[in-house]
Amino acid sequence: MQSEYQPIAVGNYILKNVRLETGFEYDDKEVIRTKTDLFCVEIEEGKIKAIKPNDTQSKGIDVKGKLMLPAFRDMHVHLDKTLYGLPWQALSPKRKTVKDMIAYEQQIIPELLKTSVERAEQLISLLQNYGATYARTHFNVDPTSGLRSLENLEKALQNKKDSFKAELVAFPQHGLYYTESASIMKEAAALESVDFIGGLDPYSIDGNIEKVLDLTVQLALDHQKGIDIHLHEVGESGMKTINYLIDKVTENPILQGKTFVSHAFALGHLSLKETNEIAEKLAAAKVGIASSVPFRGTIMPIPTLKKYGVNVLIGNDNVQDYWSTFGSGNMLQKANLIAELYGYETEFELSRVLAFATQDILPLDENGNQQWPKTGDAAHAVFVDASCSAESVARMSAIAGLMTKDHLGWKES
Repeated sequence: MQSEYQPIAVGNYILKNVRLETGFEYDDKEVIRTKTDLFCVEIEEGKIKAIKPNDTQSKGIDVKGKLMLPAFRDMHVHLDKTLYGLPWQALSPKRKTVKDMIAYEQQIIPELLKTSVERAEQLISLLQNYGATYARTHFNVDPTSGLRSLENLEKALQNKKDSFKAELVAFPQHGLYYTESASIMKEAAALESVDFIGGLDPYSIDGNIEKVLDLTVQLALDHQKGIDIHLHEVGESGMKTINYLIDKVTENPILQGKTFVSHAFALGHLSLKETNEIAEKLAAAKVGIASSVPFRGTIMPIPTLKKYGVNVLIGNDNVQDYWSTFGSGNMLQKANLIAELYGYETEFELSRVLAFATQDILPLDENGNQQWPKTGDAAHAVFVDASCSAESVARMSAIAGLMTKDHLGWKES
């Protein structure tokens, strides 16, 4: 694990020698380089108060030319269940299906709940070490854990409230009806702290796409929540689930922009024509996709989804837990994987790929105009050892500092 941040500033302060991107350099209309300069940045009451020309003689905190980028956001992770912090354990070859894993969870959850607060905090610290200050986290809702996974997760988040925020997805990991979780989900849906109603493979787990999605949608409507369902199924059942959810969202416009299909691996097994058609439908209904990258040989059609305007969110999903051996917690690594998988190699393309780590906040717009940071922006940023966004993605540059609200932590003396 990387070294911990040492607090070097709290409250209102000034930073000097801050490297910010200022524009693109072109050669025959092609971006060949990202221009940067050094600035002083003043922080007050958790916001950026001013950005001024650099003054090396000022009394500000010297960040020594490190590049300031928007803080990272992990938009699909399970903070409530992880083996991180426990002795190393690789994925078992004995458990091959989701139902196998459900049976396994029923055995181990009671014991894991005893230490889940501490382990959730350790996982949050890992995400922070890699520059994340925000996450969308799913928490188990099932007969084995009841609402205890949520209760413990909320304790961990409360202990980290000054430097980390999260939105919560009530996730029926053991199926809505497969293990009689519907009543507990109704209880969870009514809680103010819950932001999204989750779901899991309606056909292969519960055997009824319509019944599961109808309840999921109704809970979201009744309690003004969003929707974020896990869909690992491919083929006919996977596509039927996606299309049925699109139809329900179209019927209930209040859910547009608040509904997501996590993973949606069925999209990675379509023809080009089918991919274009479903991407257009998803965009029209404002149904987003939240996925991990990569996942067991499936390459999602992310470029096509983005071309049609689908909101694509990226996360680490499982971080070294009993569902997956892998998962680093590093959102910059996810952006790097996307660049390599889809051939984003130029200065301009790499600068755009950073958006998958920051969730669409970029220092420069498509034309090279500076758009972040601006006066009044929240003081959420990372400081990386790189000359520009493109380099930070390509080289997965080391994180030197993390700024959240009115705190600044640093890994260097």
